[in-house]
Amino acid sequence: MQLDFSIILNWLPQFGSALLVTLETTVCSLLLGLLLSIPLSLCKISNVKPLQWFAALYTSIFRGVPLLVQVFMMYFGIPLVLPVKFTAFQAGTLVFAMNSAAYISESMRGGIKAIDRGQYEAAMALGVHYPSMMKDIILPQAIKSVLPSLVNEFISLLKNTTLIASIGLVDILRVGQLIQSRTYRAFEPFFAISVFYYVLVMGLSFLGKLLERWVNKSDRR
Repeated sequence: MQLDFSIILNWLPQFGSALLVTLETTVCSLLLGLLLSIPLSLCKISNVKPLQWFAALYTSIFRGVPLLVQVFMMYFGIPLVLPVKFTAFQAGTLVFAMNSAAYISESMRGGIKAIDRGQYEAAMALGVHYPSMMKDIILPQAIKSVLPSLVNEFISLLKNTTLIASIGLVDILRVGQLIQSRTYRAFEPFFAISVFYYVLVMGLSFLGKLLERWVNKSDRR
């Protein structure tokens, strides 16, 4: 069988649009997941037992159920029992964000726990209230310490977005499936998709290293 990559050139506009969908889903999911992870991590370190139980249950559910099952539940299942209806983009973004929050909150909890206890005591001695102490002193340091984990989560999230093709959203993988169904050729489109994702992941890894260097330099000043 002879390879013919010219078919990829004919589908470049579709790949371009699908790439934007993939990046939009990834960025929105990561930002929302990061926002959700902060109160979730605070629940995990709270002295209030019900909050600890809620955070532990939340994390166990999203870490224990396969991500594809979560996507199907959000898109197909929940609208059958609740008066809500999600688009494919909304369902995918919500699931990826809630799933990421479970993992990021674990990293955040570890980052918060790693901060020296003396900083808490000094802030309390100065009369800094708990919300202000967490917002201005503790959380910024915790985020810096878990930055490599956040970059890894971003990369994992980017690759996991391929699952949205299963509910009809046209991402990069879905374009490859369309090419295969119309041309009966599989190697060329999926090889191109592999290259796309490899370049994206390597780019994110490079940006993550630059960000870590910038943060480390700012800490030394």
